Amino acid sequence: MSETSLTRAEPNGYELWTEKYRPRQLSEISGQEQIIGRLKSFIVKGLPHMLFAGPPGCGKTTASLAIAHELYGSNWHANYLELNASDERGIDVVRHKIKDFARTKPIAAQYKVICLDEADALTSDAQNALRRTMERYSESTRFILIANYSSKIIDPIQSRCAIFRFKPLTHEQSIEFLRRVASSEKLDIEDGAFDAILHLAEGDMRRAINVLQAAATAKKITENVIFELAAAAHPKLVNHMLVQATRGMFPAARAALMELLSNGIAGEDIMREISKQVHTLDIDDRKKMEIIRKVGEYEYRIAAGGTPQIQIEALLAQIAAMG
Repeated sequence: MSETSLTRAEPNGYELWTEKYRPRQLSEISGQEQIIGRLKSFIVKGLPHMLFAGPPGCGKTTASLAIAHELYGSNWHANYLELNASDERGIDVVRHKIKDFARTKPIAAQYKVICLDEADALTSDAQNALRRTMERYSESTRFILIANYSSKIIDPIQSRCAIFRFKPLTHEQSIEFLRRVASSEKLDIEDGAFDAILHLAEGDMRRAINVLQAAATAKKITENVIFELAAAAHPKLVNHMLVQATRGMFPAARAALMELLSNGIAGEDIMREISKQVHTLDIDDRKKMEIIRKVGEYEYRIAAGGTPQIQIEALLAQIAAMG
């Protein structure tokens, strides 16, 4: 998800903001300047097959849709097919849905575009069948493959594509976008709430917008409101818990843990936040390394079925015993 002018849509509390504020043109996308420049050139000179790779929520699907809008205008639905490969990942999808669309002639255009979202979920057989389809219908069809992990796309397909590696928006770009959405929706929101949203989103702007929309029902959106609505571990409380543990004050650390658990925070989420906060502690690097090693061990125990409270208490006890 990326930046847009935010002026097209009317306020609508029942509309998904991820779609309401999705850019419609390549020029509206921010954070991927080099990629957008190359794509604009392809719009003029002709598209190759393309592979968009990068983490979730950084604009890959948006760029694909923007290409369709710019190429076909009002005919974009007729010339553009989007499939989610994680839902339809078998060879039959390639043999039927994709091939049936590819073999028909484009409407008032040189070629059609088929977008396979989450293409890294395609089975090996499906990818091999897709490679042959890409070759056979190259005169009338272009493929855009979208993947979080390009390494899961077989080499014969990668060699047939122009590869674009998308990166998350910077913190400043993300804040600017969220501010403009909040202004458009007339939200009363504190500055700290934006940082809280981006902390939870971890670079995924789609998730950031969903968190903001979920918080929009509050009269005033604060940092605490964001963490409460997301049922997420508050970084300040987790940091306090760790500080008390590193000082050997196990009862105080355990009290902070019980407060987190009483707020309905999942053990896995607490462990994930612990791994982030360890790096902020004012302790020597060797002790940080030892804590991180133990975090990995206890996170694995929780994933294997261990009781979160007991496992995190044991972790805090070991940290406190380090002195």
